[in-house]
Amino acid sequence: MSRYEHGHEGGPERTFAALPPARGRGFARTWWGRAWLAALEDAALEATAVKAGRRLARAGEVGAVTVRPGRVTAVVREPRGAAHRADVLLPELSEREWADFVDLAVEQAGHLAALLDGDLPSHLIEDAAIRGIELLPGLGELEPECDCGAWDHCGHTAALCHQVARLLDEDPFVLQLMRGRGESTFLRELHHRSTAPPDGPAEPGEPYEAEGVDAAEAWAAGDILPALPALPAVPEAPGGPPSYDAVTAPTPAPDSAALRYLAGKTAQEAHRLLGQALGDGVPGEREHRVLTAAEDAVRLADGAVPDAVTERLADGSGRGREGLATAVRAWRLGGAPALAVLDEEWQVQDATLAHARAALDAAWEADERPSFRRGGNRWTVPDEEVQLRLGPDGRWWPYRADGGHWLPAGAPDRNPATALATARLSPEARTPRAPDGRHDQRDGSSAAGSRRT
Repeated sequence: MSRYEHGHEGGPERTFAALPPARGRGFARTWWGRAWLAALEDAALEATAVKAGRRLARAGEVGAVTVRPGRVTAVVREPRGAAHRADVLLPELSEREWADFVDLAVEQAGHLAALLDGDLPSHLIEDAAIRGIELLPGLGELEPECDCGAWDHCGHTAALCHQVARLLDEDPFVLQLMRGRGESTFLRELHHRSTAPPDGPAEPGEPYEAEGVDAAEAWAAGDILPALPALPAVPEAPGGPPSYDAVTAPTPAPDSAALRYLAGKTAQEAHRLLGQALGDGVPGEREHRVLTAAEDAVRLADGAVPDAVTERLADGSGRGREGLATAVRAWRLGGAPALAVLDEEWQVQDATLAHARAALDAAWEADERPSFRRGGNRWTVPDEEVQLRLGPDGRWWPYRADGGHWLPAGAPDRNPATALATARLSPEARTPRAPDGRHDQRDGSSAAGSRRT
């Protein structure tokens, strides 16, 4: 018996129906799905096998996928009708490794909550790897078996791996099942470890009974409860609102509508900064920093802004009304990082450029890839008036031309094919002209002078 098999006849097993073709999209959106595909690329001796597998999976040639501890299986069809059984084997974790992994998972409430929500926290996987517990496949761990006779990964096992990456995106418990733990067993162990006391029973199945007083007895006794403080008295009269009396103020009273609006936006910014400090800020903003004056002007303009505020923000930001409207559109899609992508063009070089080109090559088949012209960090499809902008964090932002302007067309994505599809499907958003009828060119850039990549 191979080291990958441990006699799991009758053990946990899940079967997933065949997935539809994946044309125009990548095979892994999550970081663990991409790690799975990276393990395939490391294991396969021939890159042609990986590409052939991607084509088969993209065309929907992979049948139902059966997952069990140590093995995943499917029938993969050839375009001309031949079918082959493909298996990919993965070593299971030992009982000791699973016990240590569960202990790590319950050490932090955030890890436990993420697992229950169908997520794999990267810090948990990194901490487990430090202790020698590898949940994700390592070098050489994805062992292929196929009845086509290939001794290494072939197009059939590579197609199966690409399909598994799509399953992992939707349910990371698929990976845990391959490593030897069914979802119900794993969740039961998580519950046991999270509710047992520090000095509780060592064995998962051993019952634990807490010492103390029965709740019904405590309620019936009554006298063990502390006395509650008396309720505060009702005020004699309601309080009055703040007064902005122009007679007593040294300067004219502020516009009340504008003041209410600014006060509300200040509260929103305080909430954003608090969430950012607690690690739950605007997506893409990883630094705990205060917005610049230009960024804050855009933030303030996002909403039902009184005219008095709009004029000051448009003038103070230097964007004009139309440019400010475009910046607000970007802000809604991604906050300060989206504004940086809107305003700044930077040169993509060296390793960053190599990674960008690799992402573009992997997103489409050779005969499906659009023709791009590149200028800095901007890849334009001139015949369609759509554009991809690469952000410093590696995400692709979709843009669409409208009336001589480049407008943000949607949220960013790690997969350039997904971002381009967003740009193509986005309706042409018309922004109002500035009061003097001129266009503000700060919201886009010309494709002139760009080059093909």
